[in-house]
Amino acid sequence: MNAEPLRLTLYYREGCHLCQTMLQALRGLQPCLRFELALVDIDGDPDLQKRYDEWVPVLSEGETEICHYHLDEAALVGRFGRRAAAPLQGSLCL
Repeated sequence: MNAEPLRLTLYYREGCHLCQTMLQALRGLQPCLRFELALVDIDGDPDLQKRYDEWVPVLSEGETEICHYHLDEAALVGRFGRRAAAPLQGSLCL
């Protein structure tokens, strides 16, 4: 088991209901999947705003996009490989 947690970034914008929904889902998964989550408001950076404007929320690991608009649990779990601390079945966290 790796000691280093997976580092994810959620690109979002204030007032975005899809962003809030994805953030809530990620926060629910954090205790069992044990990942770090950085939040970046794209409206604070013109380059990020141009890049992600119509795509938020965007979840990524480094430069690799995991999903956008809605949380793709299968894609997220795929990023972990053998990192998961608990068996992942059904709702991911049991």
